Amino acid sequence: MKKTVSMACLAILLLTSACTQKKAVSQAPVVVQEGVRFCESTYPYDGGLLIANFGTEQLNPLNTEGKGYILHYKDGETSTFIPADGNLSAPKGMYVGKGHLFVCDVNKVVVYDLARREAQPRILSLPEGCLFVNDLAAVGDTLYASVTNADKIFKIDISDMANIGAPVEWLTVPGPNGLLADGESLYIASYPADGNTRPEHTIYRVADVAAPALETVIDAPGQYDGIAFSADSTALYITNWAPAGLSRIDLNTGTVTPVSVELEQPLVGPADISVADGHIYIPDLPNSRVVVVAE
Repeated sequence: MKKTVSMACLAILLLTSACTQKKAVSQAPVVVQEGVRFCESTYPYDGGLLIANFGTEQLNPLNTEGKGYILHYKDGETSTFIPADGNLSAPKGMYVGKGHLFVCDVNKVVVYDLARREAQPRILSLPEGCLFVNDLAAVGDTLYASVTNADKIFKIDISDMANIGAPVEWLTVPGPNGLLADGESLYIASYPADGNTRPEHTIYRVADVAAPALETVIDAPGQYDGIAFSADSTALYITNWAPAGLSRIDLNTGTVTPVSVELEQPLVGPADISVADGHIYIPDLPNSRVVVVAE
């Protein structure tokens, strides 16, 4: 009888160990590097992920070399979605809507027709000096574009894709970087374009884009970049360059909790993140990789 019990206990221990090992493996980050060269942004698309790359020899978010390209990562493999056709230099935040791909770039937003990706894209130019065009988010037929160095967010009328409106200044925000739409609301991650973090560089919310007024979501200043909802929409995930890392904001309590990302080479510049299919996709810009962690 004792032998039977002992064997049963051993079986349970082995099973528990196997389950524990399996869980540990499933939680380990996946690192995507194939074809990636200075990736600033990610965007869920067609069961996979779009990855925006500078493609340059040196990291320069304001370069005009025309070497930028977009990859599509799906089922563990990367493929070219938009080649380095000379139209992109430092592609950043993206938005897919109305059959088109909108891409932030230096002093412009580039618009590709998804039915004819090889066709010449349309260019939406921003005013002179508005160089650091960083991210996009749409509320209805209005697309919002952040310009970090100008402390401005612009709006673009996309109600008629045959006649896209010119960017119009909408709101002044300290270092607007990542954008996230929620119904009629807009969340904004603030980043200091000069690298000097000040108290105003934090996370903001505009409760109603029709009557824009800034609300502070958290008080802690940082160099915030990416911003995305958790899968259940009860929290925000945000990335910070100083210190480099990922955090979670509970929208009910306002509590900010660091999210551990165990890597042999730590994150250096976590940028425009995405959340999809139970995973968080973190582009680590200086390290030319996308780190994938379970939510």
